[in-house]
This record gives sequence, C-alpha cells and structure tokens, in this order.
Amino acid sequence: MKITDVELIILKSPGLYNAPDSAEEPQGATFLGLVKVSTDAGITGYSDIETAPSVAKAAIDAPRWAEGGLEAFDGLASLIVGQNPLEMERLWYKMYRGSIYYGRRGAAIQAISAIDIALWDIAGKFYRQPIHILLGAAWRDKVRAYASTLFRGAPEAMRQATRIYLDQGFTAVKFGWGVFGRNPDQDVRLVEAAREEMGDQNDLMVDTGWFIERTPKQAISVVRSIEPFRPYFIEEILHPEDYDGYGKVAESVETAIACGEQEATEWGFRQLIDRGKVDILQPDLTRCGGFTSARKIVHMAELANRLVIPHSWCSDLLTAASLHLNAFQRRAVFVEFNTSQGPLSRSLVKEPLRIEDGYVAVPQGPGLGVEVSEETIEKYRIG
Repeated sequence: MKITDVELIILKSPGLYNAPDSAEEPQGATFLGLVKVSTDAGITGYSDIETAPSVAKAAIDAPRWAEGGLEAFDGLASLIVGQNPLEMERLWYKMYRGSIYYGRRGAAIQAISAIDIALWDIAGKFYRQPIHILLGAAWRDKVRAYASTLFRGAPEAMRQATRIYLDQGFTAVKFGWGVFGRNPDQDVRLVEAAREEMGDQNDLMVDTGWFIERTPKQAISVVRSIEPFRPYFIEEILHPEDYDGYGKVAESVETAIACGEQEATEWGFRQLIDRGKVDILQPDLTRCGGFTSARKIVHMAELANRLVIPHSWCSDLLTAASLHLNAFQRRAVFVEFNTSQGPLSRSLVKEPLRIEDGYVAVPQGPGLGVEVSEETIEKYRIG
C-alpha cells in the first residue's frame, strides 16, 4: 500500500467565532482545515487541523527543494507520497526533518500532526482495529466529558449557561477566557456564580487565557482569588512558553495547573514537566505532533506522575481522536467536548458524538471510528 495524495481542504463557517455576553452558546471555528490522505488501496484517512488552514496548506503543497537526500525545506506531501502509510513513526520523522528549516513548531508541526492522525486512521482501517488498540490499550470504553465553552459577561448569564450544560447531562464544565481578566472583582463573581449553580457534586474548570499577560506573582494572585470555588484545574494562566513562570505558580498554589494546548513534540512537553511543573498536560493531537508524539507524551506523563487531559476543541474528528488517546491511557480523567453551535463543530461527521450520563463512548470502529460527512465538506468548502 502506498500514499497517493495528501490534500488540505479549507472549510468556512458562515458565522464568526465570538465570546457572548449572554447565556447564548458561542459559534465555533470560522475556518477549519481538513487533511485527507489517500492510498492506492482505496483507504482514506482524515483529520481536522486547528491552525490557519491556508498556511498549513502551503506547508503541505510546497514542492521538493532539492534532490540527493537533502530534506530540510520540502513540502510535506512531497516527502510522503509513494511511501507506505503504515510506517507512521518513520514518516513522522521524515516530515519533521524535511520541514525543519521552516518549521519545528507552529503551522508545520500542526500540518504534520493532522497528517499523522490521518495515517493512524488509515492504519486502523487497514488492520480493522480502532486506533486505541493500535496504540496498545483499551483501558476504558467511555470517557467523562466536560463542556468546553467561553465565559459569559455577567453572573446571571453564567448561571443560565451552567444550568443548560447540566441539563444536557454534563457533570463538568470549563469556562474560558472571553471577558475573564478584564476586571478581577468581576472574574471572582463570574466563577462564584458558576460554582453556585453547579453545586458541590459537579466539577468546574477555568481557562483564564494567556492573552492577558501576567507575571508569575499576578498569576498566583488570580489563582488564589478563585480557589475558594474549588476549580478542578486552572488552565493557561501564563504565556505558554513561560516555563519557569509556570513552575513558580504550580509550586505556590493548591489548585492543579494545566497547560499544553500550544505545545508541540515530546521535547516541548518535557519542558512543561521539568521546568513548568504543571500538574496536567493538555496536548492537542492536531498541534502536538499527532498520535505518534502523543503516545510518547503519555508515557512521559506517566513516568512523571502527571495527568493528561487532551485539548480537543475543534470538531468531532478531534474529539474522536482524543477519545482514543484517553482509552489508551491508564489514568484518563476527562475528554474536552466543544459545545459551540457552529456547523463545523458537530456536523463534520455523519453521526455526531453524544453525551450519555456525562460520558462519551470511545468509538469502536476501525481507525478513528467516525465517518466524515461529504455533504458538510461540499457545503462549506472554499479551497
């Protein structure tokens, strides 16, 4: 079996991503990239990609730069077309080395991540096994989900939104950035309102957003101000590359500190463990290097006694991938479930993932175990 084509399809939602002041659910991604890897055996693999899709498309479609074995400026498709898609580990490094002069992080590793996920999807379909079995374990067949949404602009809107998610069956909710960080007193009131509505039996998470730049001492003050409301974790309290600052915060507060959705490769996550000392690693499979990197990150986390809760905000394709990673982990805790109402969030697959009693079932079909919707692709495709 050989790879015959690597394509990045650009999709555009009709709505703009927004942070609402009301209880109304925000829209999802405006632009979304969909990677499609084809083979001469008729097996196709897919992955969404949370990046600027036109930039990732350039990295995939760029031509070969040189002949004779020098691979450092090459387009990703040119590196793997004609290769055996089942050699995921070798192809990952071939793409990483081949893009090193323009990549190593950012759009290049994100494009590599999506291609890698698509290759694992192909492998699962070839072997007729779900990806978590190929990774090496099926520790669970369902994962507890947390509703992932944005902060609302007022305490009453926070209560209303929280009630909506609880009524939908969620037992955990994460509110992220939006208005958070503009007014410290208001921040406390918003978190307090969510906790009051949730009661003591459900879990609350807070993503403060690194867009508000803070010193470590300011970050510690923010964490301590909302610790009385018992957040399960506080996410991205500092700039993602402030490893030493994260170390100071993590060692100074009681609440678990989470970070990692912007991080890439096992080398980057080693920094988060050793210098950042974060309690929870949050690799996004479409950013960290795909399954090939994520499996190594999980092993590192287990050795360092850290939790891994994958960031999976994009579409049901990424949620499905994250469910497989959770099934593979010995100690999985949550899967992030994007609650956005945009059409690319829930309709990119034919049968959207569902919440049942606070959990999402791990797909058991071959590969990712979900089938993309060609109708949705054609409706929203712009490139």
